Amino acid sequence: MFPQSPILSTSPSSPASFIPLSRNPLFHHCLRNRHWIKKNSQKVSCLCLLDHSAAFDTIDHDILITRLSSWFGIHGSVLSWFKSYLSSRCCRVKCEPGLSSWYTSFCGVPQGSVLGPLLFVMYTTPLSTLISSCSLNYRLYADDTQLFLSFFPTHFDSSIDHIHNALDRVSCWMTANLLTLNSSKTEFLLTGLSKQLAKINNFSLTTTHSARNLGFIFDERLTFSDQISSVFKSCYYHIRQLRCIRSYLDTKRASTIAASIVHSKLDYCNSLYHYVPKSQITRLQQIQYSLAATQRLKITERIEYKLLSPTKFSQRPNLDICITSSQFSLLAAPALHLWSHSLSIHSLVHPHHLLYE
Repeated sequence: MFPQSPILSTSPSSPASFIPLSRNPLFHHCLRNRHWIKKNSQKVSCLCLLDHSAAFDTIDHDILITRLSSWFGIHGSVLSWFKSYLSSRCCRVKCEPGLSSWYTSFCGVPQGSVLGPLLFVMYTTPLSTLISSCSLNYRLYADDTQLFLSFFPTHFDSSIDHIHNALDRVSCWMTANLLTLNSSKTEFLLTGLSKQLAKINNFSLTTTHSARNLGFIFDERLTFSDQISSVFKSCYYHIRQLRCIRSYLDTKRASTIAASIVHSKLDYCNSLYHYVPKSQITRLQQIQYSLAATQRLKITERIEYKLLSPTKFSQRPNLDICITSSQFSLLAAPALHLWSHSLSIHSLVHPHHLLYE
């Protein structure tokens, strides 16, 4: 019923590169590899993380309906369904023991709903066209917008001016569409080789040494040490809490809780850890050793699984990972040897063997 929409495309060249949550590792891989390629070419990259203020709450219904019709060809009964879904929506606040009076909302989309993020992406589709016209690379994920530009250190001032001009245009577009860009929370992260970063005399841009991007912390040298420290701290907090109630749980329930709370943190985008130093991998392995009740693949094997799983590759033909044939052989040999003795092709996609994302 709905026409093919570009917002469902994961191609960077599509008008709006909306990436489903299950493909966060794909997004991070593309971002990391793009920055690494620029590092090897002696360039530095500037990653700009935009912050929207109450983005879902300020969407104008009339503008959204017009955009659904003009940009996506939605008309007739289907458009009437959207109008009915958005209009006359009432809400009130409950604060024990009383309730506030009813308030009719004339803007915004329901948060926590399936349609909410999708409608927001459709509402902001023209933004991707605007950013493309500024000759910037970008990624959009619901209300998270990231811009990045690579340049030689000698072109730092002109490149930053170019980014600031693009941000001014983005801010004007958001104002016209009743959205707000929170400049105080917008972050800039410069990534590159230490030698190249040292050549930059930065007096015009306030940068950060690390920034959280879709739940994963990127640092200026892409070592991911801050991310691993964050995972280390968070996992051990939950392990200590789990130990407090361990005597009340049987092995199966304890293993289930550990897998859902701790292993999910270890496995989130863990394929990005493939090139980090062994000392950092050892820190993650210590977390797993603390969960004596669970028997799962070691950290290095989990990373190799994420990189080499046939299921992952068949679903992600555009994955931008630069692995040579010799590197693939070195990675695949021990992993496939391990799996061939214990797992069938069917068991590779069994929930107990899948790495959580």
